[in-house]
This record gives sequence, structure tokens and C-alpha cells, in this order.
Amino acid sequence: MGYLYETHLHTTEASACSPTPAEDYIEYMMGLGYSGIIVTDHFFTGNSCVPKNLPWKDRVEMYCSGYEHALKEAEDYDFTVMFGIEYNFQGDEYLLYGVDKKWLLENEDIEKKSRREVYDLVHSVNGIMVQAHPYRERGYLSAIHLMPSVCDGAEVFNAGNPDYQNALGYRFAKEHNFLMSSGSDIHSFPMLSMGGMRFPYKINNIQEYVKAFMAGDGTPVYRINPSDEKTVFSEVEKCKALTEISQGPTLPVIMHE
Repeated sequence: MGYLYETHLHTTEASACSPTPAEDYIEYMMGLGYSGIIVTDHFFTGNSCVPKNLPWKDRVEMYCSGYEHALKEAEDYDFTVMFGIEYNFQGDEYLLYGVDKKWLLENEDIEKKSRREVYDLVHSVNGIMVQAHPYRERGYLSAIHLMPSVCDGAEVFNAGNPDYQNALGYRFAKEHNFLMSSGSDIHSFPMLSMGGMRFPYKINNIQEYVKAFMAGDGTPVYRINPSDEKTVFSEVEKCKALTEISQGPTLPVIMHE
């Protein structure tokens, strides 16, 4: 069956849209068969609950607290907790893997950076940048923003998106020969469906995750109705509804160079 990892998860400690304390995820995710999680709270440029008027160090400490609480809760379990960031620009969001608190503390001006500048900073510490839910459409969004040149991969399954939006993301990844990712984008539980990345070997830290992902060793998977013990995680690429276009986007698509 391999080892399953949640790649997209939000906690109440730093994401304004999540009611779930980080520590509550550990036993729940283990019960669904996950071997670990990557905590990817909304950064200050997105739907963060971290006050903007605090000193930078305090903001970073609060932002990282969800990850740190989950890490502490998992100490007595064989369960890997890793740190990530969901970074927002103009509604286009990117999952940053391989960076850490030290990196954030050293980049106090990061909120002013362009997509390319953030990409370069992430790569300077051997991290990667994966576009989350590329074709997501919501009432508060006016356009879909894409910039393939700053993507190390694309999220082709996001449990919060309808099938056609995931299928558009899958086509985007195929067209640009991107490595593919899957995640639940979990804010609370239970969910109607969930995603994740399955690997043939155990991942012990975020550096190992980055290496394994970039080697192409991960398989994007999803599970419908995870509360039902009879359901299982299946490969995204084998699902017609998630890989074949049934309708196009309704928002304008802006492609950035």
C-alpha cells in the first residue's frame, strides 16, 4: 500500500478559515491511514489570522505555532509532521515545501516579493513551489492566474474543488510536463473526499519529501467518502472525471510570464 502523506492542511493557529487546532489532526489522520502531514497554513499574504501589527518575529512565531503544536502532539506516534506554507499572490496560491522558520525570519520583506522573487528565494534553500488548485473558482476571485515558470509542480487533485476544476488542473500539469500533487486542503473534518501523495517508502522530514517528489516517486491519490471504512485511496490518473475536461473555466485566465 505504501506510505500516504497529506500535503495541504490548515490549522486554526494561523489560518483564519480553519476551526481545527493542529493537535486534533494527528489521531484523525492516522486513523485514515496517513503516515504524515504537511502543515501549510495561509501565509500573511492570504487568509491568515496572524495580526499584521505585531513585530515580524512574533508574527512568524504565531504562524509556525500550528506546525509546532502538531509536531509535539505526534511525538509519541510513528507519524511524520512537516512544515510548509501556502502563499497567495492574486488568488493564485503556491505550496512552498523545504523552507522553515529560520527562512521566514531571514526574509522580513517577503510579502513585497514577486512570484519570481519568491520562487528564487525558495530555491535558494533547495525548496520547491507547487501551484495549489490552479483552476480554482470562487465568488471572491475575478480571474485565474497562472505562471508556469515558477512551478515545480501542480496540484491536480484538491478535495475542495469540483471535478472539472481538478481536471483543468490536471490538463495544465500535462501541458507543462509538471510533476503532479494531490492534497485534501483540509480545514476541518470529516470531509466528503480527501487527497494525498503515496510513496513506496517512508518520508521522515520535509527535505526527504522534496527529494522524493522531485524524483517522481510520489503518486497522487484521492478517496471519496473517507468516513466509510469500505472506501480506499485510488490513483487520480485512473479517474476519468478528474482527468478529462467536462467544461472550461468560467473566469478569465491570465498567464504570467
